[in-house]
Amino acid sequence: MKSGELPSLLLLPPPPRPAGPLELSAAYRPTLESVISRLKECKASDGSTLIIALPSPVLSGQFRRHKSLAWPEQQSILAGMYSLVSVVCAQLQVATEVDGGPGSVDARVVLIDHDATKRIAEDFKLAIEPNNTVIVDLATFVAAYHPWKQIFSASTEAGHEQLSTYLRMYEGMQVLNQDQLIKVDGGLTLNKESLDSIPTSLTTTPHSVVCLGGTFDHLHPGHKLLLTAAILLLKVPDEGSAEPCSFVVGITGDELLKNKKYAEFVQPWEDRAMSVIDFLSSMLELQKQGWKAGAAERKITKKDGEITALFRSDTISVTCVQIQDAFGPTITQQNMDALVVSGETRSGGAAVNAKRIELGWHPLQIFEVDVLSAEEITDEPTKTENFASKISSTSIRKMRADSHM
Repeated sequence: MKSGELPSLLLLPPPPRPAGPLELSAAYRPTLESVISRLKECKASDGSTLIIALPSPVLSGQFRRHKSLAWPEQQSILAGMYSLVSVVCAQLQVATEVDGGPGSVDARVVLIDHDATKRIAEDFKLAIEPNNTVIVDLATFVAAYHPWKQIFSASTEAGHEQLSTYLRMYEGMQVLNQDQLIKVDGGLTLNKESLDSIPTSLTTTPHSVVCLGGTFDHLHPGHKLLLTAAILLLKVPDEGSAEPCSFVVGITGDELLKNKKYAEFVQPWEDRAMSVIDFLSSMLELQKQGWKAGAAERKITKKDGEITALFRSDTISVTCVQIQDAFGPTITQQNMDALVVSGETRSGGAAVNAKRIELGWHPLQIFEVDVLSAEEITDEPTKTENFASKISSTSIRKMRADSHM
């Protein structure tokens, strides 16, 4: 997390069941509108950072170090949340990209493994206890994510229960004034399915090396969805393991972007790479001293065309590689397991595997992330068009160009 203005927390109640676009909109849109409207008034030079915490029973598994998840379901929820954030920001005319300037809101969705139906013991001890995934439980989230500028919660029964549990665990972490705890409008959650009635999904096999690629110019909700969904696939080793799990992000080099529209407003490669690393720190950094310690102690190494950051006691490695073609490290590094694509770039995944087979290498397992969409959230076509314009790097560059005219 970048230094400067503290981030704010939006603590949401558990998602509805099922968690489709309409259900997520009914449950969370009023809350997001209230929070983003307030943060829009912040005139800090870099805008506001908002961590949207979504606690729900994400992981399965009896033992702490052997957890698994159903990736298709969780990436779908992430896509629904980032779509909803983008629609609300488009409606309120709020910039959504990282470092979007005064009045912008850099929203980051963090999944937390927490079952609200299970009571937390009165004598529990707060500690950071990561498992073999990047997702943490509520106690670990409380211990590592602090301090906050403000804490927002929904003014519903479920929202009140979630906040009460959180504040009981957060006691002693930060002295909070009453005006830092803000209740906002809550939505309507209709659970048509109970947890017991939902069929157990096939769990997703985690991977030691996961990769993806893109330009990541002016990091926006589409990029955030792709990065967040991809790191859910990582198999995190035990502390002290010889090799960390590896997340490889191919980022298009500056030379290939010279002919882009409004190319003069494309961010330099290193800025784009560092923005990716900073964003991922929201999910990967776990320091009991909070944000300040995380940024200060982050291990980063740089060499020509490559930046690597280590997280969680060196168990997770994030490497941003400058790429000059459509394949990047997928055809120069054999020991990769999984490639994450969006619906718009699935043909690129097929091309990568064809090339790897040519080289005599094993093909990568392809995971496809949903494309952000306003469909089923609103029936007003003008809102959909406005939404689309807000999550395009080209449109962001155009707006910056217009502001300089």
